[in-house]
Amino acid sequence: MYRYDQYDQNLVDTRVEEFRDQVERRLSGALTEDQFKPLRLMNGLYLQLHAYMLRVAIPYGTLDGRQMHMLATIARKYDRGYGHFTTRQNLQYNWIKLDDAPDILADLATVEMHAIQTSGNCIRNISSDQFAGAAADEVTDPRPWAELLRQWSSFHPEFTYLPRKFKFAVIASDEDRAAMRLHDIGIQIVERDGSFGARIFAGGGMGRTPVIGKEIKDFVPVTNLLSYLEACIRVYNRHGRRDNMYKARIKILINALGVEEYVRQVEAEYAALDKQDIDPPLAEFERIAAYFAPPAFEADAPDTVDRSDPDFALWLDQNVGQHKQPGYAMATISLKPVGGIPGDASADQMDLMADLAERYSFDELRVTHAQNIVLPHVKKADLYALWQALNQAGLAEANLDLISDIIACPGLDYCSLANARSIPIAQKIAERFADAGRQRDLGELKLKISGCINACGHHHAGHIGILGVDRKGTENYQLLLGGSGAEDVSLAKITGPGFDEAGIVDAVETVTNVYLGAREQGERFVDTYRRVGMEPFKEALYG
Repeated sequence: MYRYDQYDQNLVDTRVEEFRDQVERRLSGALTEDQFKPLRLMNGLYLQLHAYMLRVAIPYGTLDGRQMHMLATIARKYDRGYGHFTTRQNLQYNWIKLDDAPDILADLATVEMHAIQTSGNCIRNISSDQFAGAAADEVTDPRPWAELLRQWSSFHPEFTYLPRKFKFAVIASDEDRAAMRLHDIGIQIVERDGSFGARIFAGGGMGRTPVIGKEIKDFVPVTNLLSYLEACIRVYNRHGRRDNMYKARIKILINALGVEEYVRQVEAEYAALDKQDIDPPLAEFERIAAYFAPPAFEADAPDTVDRSDPDFALWLDQNVGQHKQPGYAMATISLKPVGGIPGDASADQMDLMADLAERYSFDELRVTHAQNIVLPHVKKADLYALWQALNQAGLAEANLDLISDIIACPGLDYCSLANARSIPIAQKIAERFADAGRQRDLGELKLKISGCINACGHHHAGHIGILGVDRKGTENYQLLLGGSGAEDVSLAKITGPGFDEAGIVDAVETVTNVYLGAREQGERFVDTYRRVGMEPFKEALYG
């Protein structure tokens, strides 16, 4: 994983001291809240319903044990003993005091972490595949390019104040584990004739106007990737709506211009940039890529696992994936225990996961798009010991991609933008489907919940999506079906009138029963929905 050099460290340390001065001026009254707001947002600090929330950047979801230990320490010292892992592979603290914020950032800086550009109208945290560098199906590790984008975009003088926030995702396999086409720009690293290049998708996103990103370039040589992306954002920065925040995203611009005209302008800008030679030399990319060299795998590690413990075997089948290196596996730690808060981890759990990473996974962890944690490089011979440690700590839920593996935003329990609570709905659905056998019978079923139209819970991309809305002062929940953030990307559609808190849980059970009655051999929920359409589900829900 990437390590800070003296320039990185100096940049982050300087930013901490700048923000310390800004906080002191706010506390003294020298800065009003309106003056302070853009300053705190560029340092990841939000003012929520009950307290400040700090969003910590975890670039492309990769961190090591000392960093996870520091996140645990901060949770104990400054918060209420836990943190919340997000769908953008970051971590949020929900109970921060303003006068503690600079000290938290200083503590983060000691382990090469920060909160820079985790908010504001800038290029946000670069997300990627949580199995990058380990997955058997990737053409290469996409993280060196993600890191290149991170360095290029940090404090970029043209792109610090864009019309609206801007999100990238980078993958390198045909299977999309990062919802790549639901980003402002999605990048798939591909190989053609022995050379690496990038397929570029632009204009994706969720929120109040969900859009699937459109392919605008089928192959950009990776040696020209930065200049092409610079061209993409320059066109957006030039024409993006600054007069209306609801129409300011790139997806709105591309719809207004038309894909062909947007691409024409990008290509013209790209041609002009080619003369400026802004792409880094090969030596710089190789310097970055060296930090992502594969760990020292044992060439003769046993490639079999003893499955005699039935509970371990269930976890093995559900939460462990195929690694590119024989004798190793990718293990996902579920942060979705039945009755728990999706994505939350206590300080003790964070410390344990850090210890397990140091012991079993070459000191490396990943935060996933689905709010779980991955140990990417575990010897198969160590899987049982790992599972035992997780099981003892309540972290061995065998529910990856099942109905209880719910994505949920913080909702009205924390967020000042939310219209309805998300967490209690997630808990009640997980409890309704708590039986492990029932979950496995339903199979892959991705359920996602947002507490408002901003879609931080990605409800548009759920096989089953739930959107909380305010209906005349009462929390109401719309049910959506048929979405996917994967390579078979699609947007979920609303079934009809919404439900109250109890009714939405019953509604989820109703649609799963329709699925069980209609599915054909091997079909997932979303496959059956696509085959039979909305009507059987609406009939069961509304009569």
